[in-house]
Amino acid sequence: MSSIGFCVLAAGKGTRLNLDIPKVILPILGKPMIEYTINEINKIKSPKDEIGVVVGHGRDQVKDAISQYECTICFQKEQLGTANAVESYFSGSSTLSGHDYTFVMCGDTPLISSEELESLKKEALGQDLDVVVATVKLSDPFGYGRIIRTEDRIKIVEHKDATEKERELQEINTALYLFKTSFLKESLNNISNDNASGEFYLTDILEMTTKSKAVEFKAFSTFLGVNTLVQASEIESLLLKRIIEKHLLSGVRILRPETQYIESSVDISSGSVIYPNCTLLGKTKIGANSIVESGSVLKDSELENDVQILSQSRLEQCYIKSHANIGPFARIRPKSIIGSHNKIGNFVETKNIKTEDGVKISHLSYVGDAEIGARTNIGCGFVTCNYDGANKHKSVIGSDCFIGSDSQLIAPITLGDRVYIGSGSTINQDIPTDAFAIARSRQVTKEGLSKKFIKTKKNKA
Repeated sequence: MSSIGFCVLAAGKGTRLNLDIPKVILPILGKPMIEYTINEINKIKSPKDEIGVVVGHGRDQVKDAISQYECTICFQKEQLGTANAVESYFSGSSTLSGHDYTFVMCGDTPLISSEELESLKKEALGQDLDVVVATVKLSDPFGYGRIIRTEDRIKIVEHKDATEKERELQEINTALYLFKTSFLKESLNNISNDNASGEFYLTDILEMTTKSKAVEFKAFSTFLGVNTLVQASEIESLLLKRIIEKHLLSGVRILRPETQYIESSVDISSGSVIYPNCTLLGKTKIGANSIVESGSVLKDSELENDVQILSQSRLEQCYIKSHANIGPFARIRPKSIIGSHNKIGNFVETKNIKTEDGVKISHLSYVGDAEIGARTNIGCGFVTCNYDGANKHKSVIGSDCFIGSDSQLIAPITLGDRVYIGSGSTINQDIPTDAFAIARSRQVTKEGLSKKFIKTKKNKA
């Protein structure tokens, strides 16, 4: 079986982005766009195939961005054209030259899928061709290289080098190729830079063989590249549409899909409902029959089944167990594990806590670095005082406790089970099981004295 080397061109600076990053690591729906290309390659790649990424500008940044993938990094010292980039690919590793075929593709075309790659592979290997190129037809092909079909071969002419008659042609080059490696290496030696750009064009190779084929695809959007942030936005919209359609077809109810931002790594189970204007990021996973209301943001968080996230809540790196109710306007921060049938209400913030089943923290509270036992009810305005200015300290609250409103626990502190704390208390000592605690100043009432403190406005003349 033939082996394939995948040459991913990723050396471009991306000047028109007006950003100080290499073009191929521009985030598209939360991940560098080159990742989309590598992920699609991996869908068709066999164990003996190999990926080589040609880097140039910001090479260390690109290398770091794809460090989780098995790729050979090849450095292009000067950007002298696509043919020069492929030469840099072969010189980057001796093993890359040993594959029977070589795919050449751009790292800034995140919509190309494994289906297009598989189609070219089938054509090249099935017919023993030297080169196969993917093409599309455009009603307005301005700026693109034109495909010129002659009796025995295919030729590609860049727009700036084309004659007026050639510019009338509508079939264009998409810059996705599959070459027989032996033919590609031999032909690279015969390319010149005698053209309007003074660059070494890979496209010149096509007219060096009669064993070539242009495979026309229907959807131009598949081959869209990113040169500006406007184009990045267009591609992001197309990817979002694909993602949302996938969820809809799997039984997820998404209201007003055009308002949603859902990254490709998000997993949503059937029966769940996503209300308008939600943002779902990273490795977020939403269980079956859950509800995420409008304006909520979930990042790297997992929800079990039958969870309700009420409007304008933000969850990050947390775990929410079944039948919990979060929000509205709640903030669940990293390392929060919220138990089943919990109620975490409006304007409640949690961080690094673990709650057991049936806990209620209903209003206007901050709970950090704490463990809370089952069925404990925490009143409005509660605060765990967990930070002493240098270190964090833990609060442990037992099961079936009642914490009155406007109370504070000064950590480190431990409360046993069935503890009752009177409202307005500041607690700084451990409390045993079944104890009652109150820590506030005694009320003093002076009858008739209010007139000394209540001020009345003087009548204006």
